[in-house]
Amino acid sequence: MLTLSAVGGAQAGHSPAGAGVADGASAPTVHPDRWPAVTWPLAADPAIEARIRALLASMTLEEKVAQTVQADINSITPEDMARYRLGSILAGGNSGPGGKPFATRAEWLRLADDFHRASTAPRDGRPGIPALFGIDAVHGHNNVVGATLYPHNIGLGAARDPALVAKIAAATALELRATGFDWTFAPTLAVPRDERWGRSYEGFSEDPHVVAGYAAGIVEGYQGRAGAPDFLGADKVIATAKHFIGDGGTADGRDQGDARIEEAELRDVHGAGYPPAIAAGVQAVMASFSSWNGDKLHGHRGLLEDVLRGRMGFGGFVVSDWNAHGQLPGCSNDTCPAAVNAGIDMVMAPDSWRGYYENTVKDVRAGRIPMTRLDEAVARILRVKLQAGLFDAPAPSQRPLGRRTDLVGHSDHRALARQAVRASLVLLKNNGRLLPLSPKSRVLVAGDGADDLAKQSGGWTLTWQGTGTRREDFPGATSIWDGLRRRIEAAGGEATLSINGHHAGRRPDVAIVVFGEDPYAEFQGDVRTLAYKPGDDADLALLRRLKAEGIPVVSVFLSGRPLWMNREINASDAFVAAWLPGSEGDGVADVLLRGDDGAIAHDFRGRLSFSWPRTAVQVPLNVGDADYAPQFPFGYGLRYGEHAELPLLSEDAGIAGGLVPHGLYLARGAAATGSRMQLIGADGAEIAVAGATAASADGSIALRSIDHRAQEDARLIEWRGSGRAAFALNTFAANDLTRETNGDVLLMLTLQLREAPTADVWLDVGCGADCAARVRIDADLGALPTHAWLRVGVPLKCLQGAGADMRRIDRPLRIETAGRLALALTRVELGTNPDRTLACTTR
Repeated sequence: MLTLSAVGGAQAGHSPAGAGVADGASAPTVHPDRWPAVTWPLAADPAIEARIRALLASMTLEEKVAQTVQADINSITPEDMARYRLGSILAGGNSGPGGKPFATRAEWLRLADDFHRASTAPRDGRPGIPALFGIDAVHGHNNVVGATLYPHNIGLGAARDPALVAKIAAATALELRATGFDWTFAPTLAVPRDERWGRSYEGFSEDPHVVAGYAAGIVEGYQGRAGAPDFLGADKVIATAKHFIGDGGTADGRDQGDARIEEAELRDVHGAGYPPAIAAGVQAVMASFSSWNGDKLHGHRGLLEDVLRGRMGFGGFVVSDWNAHGQLPGCSNDTCPAAVNAGIDMVMAPDSWRGYYENTVKDVRAGRIPMTRLDEAVARILRVKLQAGLFDAPAPSQRPLGRRTDLVGHSDHRALARQAVRASLVLLKNNGRLLPLSPKSRVLVAGDGADDLAKQSGGWTLTWQGTGTRREDFPGATSIWDGLRRRIEAAGGEATLSINGHHAGRRPDVAIVVFGEDPYAEFQGDVRTLAYKPGDDADLALLRRLKAEGIPVVSVFLSGRPLWMNREINASDAFVAAWLPGSEGDGVADVLLRGDDGAIAHDFRGRLSFSWPRTAVQVPLNVGDADYAPQFPFGYGLRYGEHAELPLLSEDAGIAGGLVPHGLYLARGAAATGSRMQLIGADGAEIAVAGATAASADGSIALRSIDHRAQEDARLIEWRGSGRAAFALNTFAANDLTRETNGDVLLMLTLQLREAPTADVWLDVGCGADCAARVRIDADLGALPTHAWLRVGVPLKCLQGAGADMRRIDRPLRIETAGRLALALTRVELGTNPDRTLACTTR
């Protein structure tokens, strides 16, 4: 059993797989002959190969380089495309037509037409080359308003149904084609081994056999069967196996981190899904942001060329991840010969494409990238385009599915998604055989997830992180409450929605409480422990209150990973892991409720695709070890025909000092677990920051997400000079910082000054209702270089000297000014290594 300290490090005495590889050491030489040999299923087509040779012979250097570049639609216009003729565009998680994230099918299709015309318009008497249009359609066509949203992969893995997953991929392909897309960045074939990773829900399972068993079917669902007449036909799209390789095995579950493991584990666990995907003819592979034993995958020729292409026979093209090439040593987002030479064929340079294109032309001319390597990359891209029939296809709106106005959110697709929801639910507890419920009962439905479509859909839903949406952004979708109410009322029962669980009149027969994680995606979804909402016990209090009233409680838990939930499970009579079910909440009601005739209509089918932790610091890196003893093992899941009274579980989280994270308040631009962000306008109104943007009603202060080292990993806060306004970070519980204060620790802000202050600026901390302390920082801020990221510290002793009671800090940061100021923040924490220390000025 792997246990972790409260700050996430391995405890002494534990030696994980791969021990012996020193942190930061160069990765061992890869041994391609030890990897699976795969036969590429597509024989060379002489006509296509002749056409590729003719195209290469006619293309200029600039045109060749352009084919290897991919730009985001928020950073390129059709006019730019007509000039540069890039090989591909993508729609990132927060990108939409005209910068509009909540766009309709018609708006997406019109944009696709515009870029298609720009890329194919003749130039110098020669026809253009159509651009590929890609998107992260990872649980349905999740960026498009009204599209069908399927359960995220973690739920599909619990269903143990490869045929169902293949049908979902085929249905998603139809909705993609109906909006002008021909490429999806799916499937994710990661094997997450540490659910603190914020992308865990994108993995089907911790078990490589489950992932491998899904890979071929989902690829064929998107693309069709290799060699069949419908392969990459008008109703299919190009699939992408991602992220090659090891992103599910990074140390401490850190996104873009380092997989410190031996080659055998990299191959057998994290590489398991790639041989079947390649054997099915997957046309693209996306390289991982992460590293293997200190070496970034985007620069690892041994894995990208010798293993993936040489040993495994992959015949498509390799695409990079979002500006990931810029993380290689000696590279930046604007230039990176090392990534191309290592085997990256198409570089995703979403907002850096222009500089990258210009510098790559120079790199080829200077011999830093051999012309033979460039020709090889271009040929691979052209081959995929030709096999997909893009050269002979009309504009997207004129293709067969482009004319179909009914495919987005089609009733058949919603029925399929509802089936998937039913199949994915896992029953962990059913004491007293409380479930299934009679729909003729008086049912109280409570919890903040009951009628929240964003929460039940999770990240990668209309926006990158799945935040900032409204109910009207989900036309045609049904919340879990919608499904329960409809079934109960139709059967003559009584359904009442009360988010806080309060009820009037007759006592309900049963309460269904729907709660769970708020939406998140990569970067911002990483956590330090598997404790559920540490420091915020509101959901637990609701469950306990209902139980104290003598009301039987069914918990429906929404999450992108297993979490330590022992207290909540103890407070429930029945407990259902519903994962992130998507747009069809009816599927939950189908399983929880009996049929109108009293018979079981749908039994639980789901089995855990990830083992469930016994403590908040247990992660399944050593699945299969004799001493690994989770609370609920991989494969666990009750059926209605089975009965096992679950005894009370231990409520010891295994974290010294309690569940509240200590010393981290803002990470990668998002409030850390246990903290929350807030704006206070000049009118005194308080605004909770929930999405990528926020602003006070009086216009005195605004906030938006920006990029620092990764996509949207910082927040730009702008004071408009129209009155005294503030940005604040608050914690759900008070923190005792006495020890840190005595140890000369500082409150550290990783920040970038965008606009110097025009008036006095105050930084303060709060310690309950009767004490606070503040220091003036405008002089120090004004002396900082603009547009430079720095770690700026304020000594805790300074704040203590200004009057703060360091035993009970519940507002670790508040910045206030009446003047103009623009400040970007990516991290706020306690630390000891600032680049600059602010003077202790209290007046």
